[in-house]
Amino acid sequence: MAIGSGLGAQLGIAAEVTYGSYVAPTKFVEFTKAGLQLKKTTAQSAGIAAGRLLPLGSRRVVTQRQASGGLGLEVTTKHMGLLLQTLMGTTVTPVQQGATSAYLQTHTLADTAGKSLSVQVGMPLTTGTVVRKNFLGCKITSGEFACGVGEMLVSTFEFDSKNVEETSALAAASYPAMSVFHFGQMGLRVGAYGAEVAADGIRKVSVKVERPQATERFYAGADGLKAEPITNDQIKITGTIEMDYVSAAFDDLHTSDAGTSLVWEFVGSNIESTFDETFRIVLPEVHFDDAPPTVDGPDVIKPTLTFTAVYDGTNQPRIEYMSSDVTL
Repeated sequence: MAIGSGLGAQLGIAAEVTYGSYVAPTKFVEFTKAGLQLKKTTAQSAGIAAGRLLPLGSRRVVTQRQASGGLGLEVTTKHMGLLLQTLMGTTVTPVQQGATSAYLQTHTLADTAGKSLSVQVGMPLTTGTVVRKNFLGCKITSGEFACGVGEMLVSTFEFDSKNVEETSALAAASYPAMSVFHFGQMGLRVGAYGAEVAADGIRKVSVKVERPQATERFYAGADGLKAEPITNDQIKITGTIEMDYVSAAFDDLHTSDAGTSLVWEFVGSNIESTFDETFRIVLPEVHFDDAPPTVDGPDVIKPTLTFTAVYDGTNQPRIEYMSSDVTL
């Protein structure tokens, strides 16, 4: 029996072969919040019959089913690959580094057609019995990463899901030994692509990837379930940088609106040889939108700048993830 509260909850994920067809979890992630929920559309007959004062229960029908919601978790040194692949779109095979136990995943921005997950959430009743909810056809519509002074690197993923079922068996959760990325491992570099240099005074960084998709593809003959969402607008990558005003470099970039490459990275413990646990976001060209620094009093000036990533014409944004995971 599990603990009869959220402490007994579990969440497992697996890549789907066919959109919306359940695949038993292959990876279990430690999470802080799971907000996926079924959304149903109902219709009620309004037919009038002599003496009937209430709508007839047998004439209430479910016309559509879908699900959506968010998942919050700390970014760990293992088991992040499937989520990153589903967010970024490229089919990734971890590449062994030398003859070591370190494997590099390079998640380059691409279309997410064919990239969906089955997500199983185990929800304990107060009795300790775990109710399983299997969310099918989970497409990631946005992913956000953030870390500030004294914090862990955290992430939030928003999902659109085709359906929910509760018949497939609850999988036995298992978790490898792993750690988390945190502020003490964080660095930010900017400059010419491939030759970025470390920025000073950085207090907090966030990056958000938004994947617009047509999520209302409901057609006749599909039992009220949607077809796989497809990309229907350009991807939006934005972020913020909170800093002390130790240099005018970012201010100058805002003023000139010049582009710069931005690398936000976390380098953790050594895996083997010269290869360390790593989480890195590479944005080959960003532009600073606002806001230039202002003086709000006697304290150190602390500007918060926002930026937008664009395509530099050659290099796509990517997330690099170095771990000991042999597979996603």
